[in-house]
Amino acid sequence: MNIKRRIISPKLLLILGIIGPGIITATVDNDAGGIATLSVAGAHFGYSMLWSLIPITILLIVVQEMCARTGAVTGKGHADLVRENFGVKITFFIMVGAAIANLSVTVAEFAGIASVASLFNMSKFIFVPLTAIFVAVVTLKFNYKRLEKFFLLFILFYFSYVISAFMAQPDWGQVAHEMVMPHIDFTASYLVVLIALIGTTITPWMQFYLQASIVEKGLGTKEYKYTKWDVILGCISTDVITFFVIVTCAAVLFTHGISVDSAGDAAKALAPLAGQGASLLFAIGLFGASLFGAFIVPISTVFYVCEAFGWESGVNKNFNEARKFYIMFFLILAFGAILVLLPWENLISLMLSAQLVNGLILPFALIPVLLVANNKRIMGEYANSKVTSVFTWICLIVLIGITALWLLQSIFGFLAA
Repeated sequence: MNIKRRIISPKLLLILGIIGPGIITATVDNDAGGIATLSVAGAHFGYSMLWSLIPITILLIVVQEMCARTGAVTGKGHADLVRENFGVKITFFIMVGAAIANLSVTVAEFAGIASVASLFNMSKFIFVPLTAIFVAVVTLKFNYKRLEKFFLLFILFYFSYVISAFMAQPDWGQVAHEMVMPHIDFTASYLVVLIALIGTTITPWMQFYLQASIVEKGLGTKEYKYTKWDVILGCISTDVITFFVIVTCAAVLFTHGISVDSAGDAAKALAPLAGQGASLLFAIGLFGASLFGAFIVPISTVFYVCEAFGWESGVNKNFNEARKFYIMFFLILAFGAILVLLPWENLISLMLSAQLVNGLILPFALIPVLLVANNKRIMGEYANSKVTSVFTWICLIVLIGITALWLLQSIFGFLAA
């Protein structure tokens, strides 16, 4: 025992015990709909959107850090704070918008799982229901601590995208050039994908889940200096994966003029061009991303709804203690799985549309987060600095401007097609 204590210091044990919410929340950001969006971005626009990852990563870090800090200081979830400080009406409108987007994203997760079943020649009518049952049982049986450890294993799936990117043999010189010398295309299609890219990287549900998980894990201000690094490293790592997904599709698909509409299509198209190994790795990554999202997105949705109505919630509670929480969770899973099994042909469009909706409602979901984090009455010494506040407001204005530009283009068509 003494030897073990010497090998693993108490401080390291503390850090390992705190790590989780930030990395998990950021990593699952690259879920099925996210991978689909990134695949489309790389296949349709090559490396030209890589520049956006730098400002997006910075904004993601700022937003996630604010949410984690707010949860650690107040001990309350996002919806609780919105209801207490902005009233029931604002809470309700944010809840409805987030619920609609999250239901679409949940369907996207199961659409990704169905795509994986197709790639491996399995029946989606068996694979999708079994996956939904697996997600339901694990969430019901595991407490937060066990569930968090289980989620951390999912991160291993994402390394497949790094390997597949190198197997695609991109022109790294061109990649570096596009990162630092951006070419922005002000066409409607480019703006749509850019909004979807922002929407899949900085999503409203992430803020709900991160803050709720900080509270449920019982992390406070004493642990916050370590929680902050958990958040920062998670944000950086998820956008590194984003980078490699876009590079893979740009190097192989865009270069050969192959257009795809989903991550599943991208995995199939990679096989004859980059080899079966790259295709298999891309498919494995898609499965991990889809399954991960099938857990997190419904949980985050139910967290927000329960907080909004003041109902008992949390995976640390059993079914009898939080009936509404679990019943809504099961219903969302069933909705996503059943919808994917219906004979619809526009599920791929739904996956991309879900990310677009996230991008559209993101500024309005972030405004309450920023106002609470700025409030010294609530946050005390942990309130935002003037620099953080000004930077975030500028980013929100830019996001609203991009959204407005796209809406004007859609209505009046004043930009090039």
